[in-house]
Amino acid sequence: MTSRLLGAALILGLLSAIGPFAIDMYLPALPTIKESLHTDVDTVQMSLMAFFISLGIGQLIYGPLSDMVGRKPPIYFGLVIFALGSVGCAMAPDIHTLIVFRFIQGLGACAGMVVPRAIVRDMHTGHDAARLMSLLMLVFSVSPILAPLTGSLVIRLASWRGIFWTVTGAAIFGLILAATVLKETRPREQRVDSNLRSALQAYATLLKDRHYLGLVLICSFGVASFFAYLANSSFVLINHYGLTPTLYSFAFSINAVAFIGAAQFTGKLGARYGLARLVRTAVVGYAVVMLALLGLNLAGVDSLGVLMALLFVGYGFLGLVIPSSAVLALEDHGKIAGTASALLGTMQFVTGALVVGVIGRFIDGTAVPMVGGIAACSVVALVLAQVTLRHRRYVVAESVAAD
Repeated sequence: MTSRLLGAALILGLLSAIGPFAIDMYLPALPTIKESLHTDVDTVQMSLMAFFISLGIGQLIYGPLSDMVGRKPPIYFGLVIFALGSVGCAMAPDIHTLIVFRFIQGLGACAGMVVPRAIVRDMHTGHDAARLMSLLMLVFSVSPILAPLTGSLVIRLASWRGIFWTVTGAAIFGLILAATVLKETRPREQRVDSNLRSALQAYATLLKDRHYLGLVLICSFGVASFFAYLANSSFVLINHYGLTPTLYSFAFSINAVAFIGAAQFTGKLGARYGLARLVRTAVVGYAVVMLALLGLNLAGVDSLGVLMALLFVGYGFLGLVIPSSAVLALEDHGKIAGTASALLGTMQFVTGALVVGVIGRFIDGTAVPMVGGIAACSVVALVLAQVTLRHRRYVVAESVAAD
């Protein structure tokens, strides 16, 4: 059982990581792109937001499509689009062209984000699903841990354009992996009733399910708080605190280690205490740490060490929240797992893009706007968790787990 979980996590994690690799590898290049294409911070961040928005929009298509035609064909199509978009980004003569091709690149990347979550639901539910999701995130962690370091190295050797040639190669490798190793988990007989009409009905069902939406929003604001760090950390750590792109990459990786490391405990902790209690408790810890960091910043404690230490602890708590809330959100929707996964992913990236856009209006060269945005997201997630997860079904489940 364990070896089968590890094998599935390796394949799904690598496919899932291709899109985020194009985000994390890109982060150290943002200041360089700003200078190279003669633009400003807001405009260069739009290239990141365009990727987020297309990731969100595209998942609405790929999710139902994977319910209709199976899990593998959408992955093939998405990786081809991603590769074409990456080539366009590598050859972009100006920031506006780069933004357009980043949007196209995101439309392809989202296939690798939404379909693996649906495959997890196809294969397992409950604590086994939580274990597989956490293992998938362990493999997925190759992106936030290694991508910034790889990106800074590529920038030094081949300029920022080399980043996009590198991810083009990753997409080609993903295609080979999907074609030769990945197994179809949506048999033909399960696709009979899946069509455009059923997809629209599925979205209508999900949008009426307040419990599902509550869990999706917990996950979305958790992810958005990480996006706030993604979009602003290179400017804060490089320009404000004076780190080199390489040192920034190490600093970024440290927080990713906390997030991914904590995620590995979701299966065991969920089995012992219940996934709902785990989410409720972890989100409290996350909000307390982030509010403490904001308070220190507002009090004038502008220390890189304090910032990194509290972000490390906070993102450890977040590593327990996101995979657990995602598993709970998909738990009751196995027949439309692709569509449910798509709406979950769309909400995550749209929420993330909106949060990044709002924070961008308050950028002042310090860490305060970034930290304020992260803290605000943590508070919203806390309120949603306390409201959504007080359901009787979870109280009973937690009592059984405690026994």
